[in-house]
Amino acid sequence: MLANACLRVGHWPRIFKESLSVIVLKPNKPSYAVPKAFRPIVLLITFGKLIEKMIANQIQFDAVKHDIFHPNQLGGIRQRSTEDAGLILTHLFFPSINHEMFMAVLRKQGFSPILVEFFVSYLVGRSTVYCWNTFQSDLWSADMGVRQGSALSPVISGLFIAPVMKLFYIKAVLLNTMLLSFVDDGTILAQSKQLDDNNVGLRKAYKIIYLLFVAFALVLEHDKTKLFHFSRQRDAYNPSLDLGYAPHTDATPLKPKTYWRYLGFYFDRGLTFHEHVRYYATKAFTTVQAMRMLGNSTRGLSPKQRCLLYRSCVVPIATYGYRLWYFDGAHNKGTMNQLKWMQRKAALWMTGAFCTSPTGTLEALEGLIPIHLMLKKLATHTVYRVATLSDTHPLHSMMGEGLLKQAEPHARSAALMTPAM
Repeated sequence: MLANACLRVGHWPRIFKESLSVIVLKPNKPSYAVPKAFRPIVLLITFGKLIEKMIANQIQFDAVKHDIFHPNQLGGIRQRSTEDAGLILTHLFFPSINHEMFMAVLRKQGFSPILVEFFVSYLVGRSTVYCWNTFQSDLWSADMGVRQGSALSPVISGLFIAPVMKLFYIKAVLLNTMLLSFVDDGTILAQSKQLDDNNVGLRKAYKIIYLLFVAFALVLEHDKTKLFHFSRQRDAYNPSLDLGYAPHTDATPLKPKTYWRYLGFYFDRGLTFHEHVRYYATKAFTTVQAMRMLGNSTRGLSPKQRCLLYRSCVVPIATYGYRLWYFDGAHNKGTMNQLKWMQRKAALWMTGAFCTSPTGTLEALEGLIPIHLMLKKLATHTVYRVATLSDTHPLHSMMGEGLLKQAEPHARSAALMTPAM
């Protein structure tokens, strides 16, 4: 009733506009003498966050139903996870959203005037108290942008960036480039037979994005832009890119990375994902090693509790992004061996058995599924999930004709492939 009343009268209570901002350090920063080396964690009143989540869910449903979001927007939207995605970085995207521009975007997208009036009240009159260790500041105004701790923040950013993406595809129709967005991360993809041709397309596409962001009162931080080339060729040619904007100009071009970390995935030039699997297999193993302090064969957690802990905490780490490298015909024997080794170490800890015990016996005693069967089960669940996705979901664009629905087929879509002779 309170949520409906807030929408009906176009008012957001003042108590829900007050917050507590806890300042924490970002890890592994070269210097902590600049404000960007710290992250403010915004704590809001729980009841207000619940109402925001209800409103956010309804807005997402309507936006997906009426194709307001661009199909390549993958973050902050239901059914579109990090694995569905897989760099331009929008600098301080949440704080830089212009309120008047956002209201104009909402009206253009066809949302109810009641919702627009609600956001007029929601985005103003906010305040916060900053906390640093034991220090607490006075109450400060926090009317800029939107709050990152709010359930409405990803939805607002998605609605705001949707027209930018649609305009990009209109202006860059001849560039053979693609734009992906995950909340405040953007990726421009270019494909051709020559890496130098890719660089030309990337530079032109970046200029289009920059001008669109300026028109929408947003800011791009050029020094955080990254470049990466994919190639099947075994030569070492890896050209840099003159982005056209400082600091990546002709004198100091943007240099490509050896590995590209994006949304937790590790990409290499040949898309073998060896580095990705090595990283997460090692991370899962170190997690198992850390769990050894919780018990052994004589004390601590029982074997059943250790198995539950392994399945809930370690398996999601080890299998993160498995859809990138686990598919029919993939050469992943070495990859599977790393995960099998990790699970064997976990089974030894869970059972307290001797190090020379057979792996199959250990897995049978603890009821663990062998790694190759576990991945097969997860992949099967992924296939079933496709049937629950919206008709315009980007995954449909890669499917065959029976699953394409209303999505536009991708250039490498199964729907466009010729039958095997």
